[in-house]
Amino acid sequence: MILFITLISSAASYAATPEAASAVVTIDEESFSCIREMTPVRHFYVDNLLGDIEGTLAAANSPEGAVYPTGSVVQLVPTEVMVKREPGTFMATGDWEFFELEVNESGSTIAKRGFVDVVNRFGGNCFACHAPAKEKWDFICESGHGCEPIPINHKMTGALQRSDPRCGPAVLESGDTMALIKLKAMVGIGLTKKWLEDLF
Repeated sequence: MILFITLISSAASYAATPEAASAVVTIDEESFSCIREMTPVRHFYVDNLLGDIEGTLAAANSPEGAVYPTGSVVQLVPTEVMVKREPGTFMATGDWEFFELEVNESGSTIAKRGFVDVVNRFGGNCFACHAPAKEKWDFICESGHGCEPIPINHKMTGALQRSDPRCGPAVLESGDTMALIKLKAMVGIGLTKKWLEDLF
């Protein structure tokens, strides 16, 4: 409860421009496609559903941190994405909405959205993972931003990006196949552990 009160208080300090306040972000399953068609930034990808990719890139590349503009999309792996909504949409999250996707050759299906029950492939709540990010980083997790490290490395996330089924044939690099095998095993172990915890 204290965490959410603190987040609501800090989120209220985010200033919105009149332009951003009037913009409406429309999100459906057509909003998400091949991750590699987005703009790469270090080890993740960004886009902007309102066309302000310059503003999104400026925030992503700011060495001092910045608030992302409305419509920003940040994605590390094909099945998880966060979108910056209109100011005041989700005060606790700084207006970020999280999405859990199911992806295949035909496109994307939104499995869950919001921030309360959207989880990653290891069963962790997406917002809970991003909440510790220092305020100046606008809830974006990278090394040194205050978030707990995720249990997968850049080779694994890169392999997932290069094998996104929405992009057509995979463009795997050396070592990607082994990285995907390791990742699949880790997910299987994580799901088994959660099942046992729920059972007992």
